[in-house]
Amino acid sequence: MGREIPYIALTENEVEEMLEEVGIKDVDELYSDIPSKYLLERFDFPPSRSEIEVKKMIEEILSRNRCVGELKLFIGGGAWPHYIPSAVKEIVSRSEFLTSYTPYQPEASQGILQALFEYQSLLAELLEIDVVNASMYDWATALGEAFRMAARVTGRRRILYPHYISPQRREVASTYSSGMGLRLEDYMQLEDGSVDLEDLKSRLDRGVAAVYIEYPSYLGFIAKNIKAVGELAHEVGALFIVGVDPTALGIFEAPGKLGADIVVGEGQPLGLPMSFGGPLLGILGCRLEPRLLHSLPGRLIGMTKTLRGDERAYCMVLQSREQHIKREKATSNICTNQALCAVAVAAYLSLLGKNGFIELGRQILARTSYMVGKLSEISGVRAPLFDAPHFKEFAYRVDRYSSRELLRKLLENGIVGGIDLSREFNELDNSILTCVTEMHSKRDIDEYVGIVKEVVEG
Repeated sequence: MGREIPYIALTENEVEEMLEEVGIKDVDELYSDIPSKYLLERFDFPPSRSEIEVKKMIEEILSRNRCVGELKLFIGGGAWPHYIPSAVKEIVSRSEFLTSYTPYQPEASQGILQALFEYQSLLAELLEIDVVNASMYDWATALGEAFRMAARVTGRRRILYPHYISPQRREVASTYSSGMGLRLEDYMQLEDGSVDLEDLKSRLDRGVAAVYIEYPSYLGFIAKNIKAVGELAHEVGALFIVGVDPTALGIFEAPGKLGADIVVGEGQPLGLPMSFGGPLLGILGCRLEPRLLHSLPGRLIGMTKTLRGDERAYCMVLQSREQHIKREKATSNICTNQALCAVAVAAYLSLLGKNGFIELGRQILARTSYMVGKLSEISGVRAPLFDAPHFKEFAYRVDRYSSRELLRKLLENGIVGGIDLSREFNELDNSILTCVTEMHSKRDIDEYVGIVKEVVEG
């Protein structure tokens, strides 16, 4: 019989029947395409242990970990440390939301449909865009869907995006776009954080489906000519896509006011924990234009009335996934729609309200400015790298010391100092992307700066 099949429920006769059914004579033929060096003849399992021995061994391994509560997190890049009100955690832990899934039967799912409608409405108001779906997996997948959406709407195949974008976000969007044969090209950004409009003009033509820009950028700076970028895109009939960190919108203009046709972003800062990188929540919205609306992936929840006309009711007004319409016409295979995460975001925004959201933005901006200023006073440190307003994140460079070693020194002192940008952008050697939010006190920032000063100045 050759190699044994590790499936104890099969008899020898059953194995022979299976082999005959798939048209092979021996189990080894199943492995014929795998190089022999990768095939294991046997597994070297450790000797058996009792339950108490296994428990002690696992506890010993886990004891080597450092608890997140013991660390001060100055790291962002896609998931950021923010305070989550206790009420948000209480709301999403209720069984009515926690166990709700896809609302296939609207008459029996009014609660979750209303919660998602509130989420859409709150985000649409915050972004000043007409329609927001419910919802995408994260910013990266929302971006990939936005690129595909732009290509479907315009019939074009080129997408322009900024040079300083999250490498992970770019790779995911590229993967999403590859099946449609889209070509993604980056355009230059200047040292003051603005877009090099001349470089952008040289790339724009009637083959461009969309121009994308981030606000703030992956490196935290605010481009000063975002509206001009959108105007140039519209001149050649391309769509204008804006990616946004929504916590900035308490003090900066909304993407809709900047002329965005499509808006994407990350909802994690609005009531979701970092959780080692997930689950996240992708924001995707657009203007109320039929060609955009009919190409929008995900779901749209609408408010209507019952047949009697005397009660408010909610329903799914757009369902573009392949389970609901013909597969070849589906705009997305998005499944669980991140419903629980969307409920958390709706609860968070409702609790903060307009004034609370503005205060959040002011606090983050003030802390960002303070930390940039303190680091810039250190000899051998350039902070920030871009001569532009920064929000929440900024990049800085150390001249006479390794950024990797600096991050290691910070970690030894209980601080996760940021992201080593030299691993992501060749021109940003010895540079670190760090993050500061309402979670960081003046004392936390001063401690971080003090370690950098001690290390760099020796």
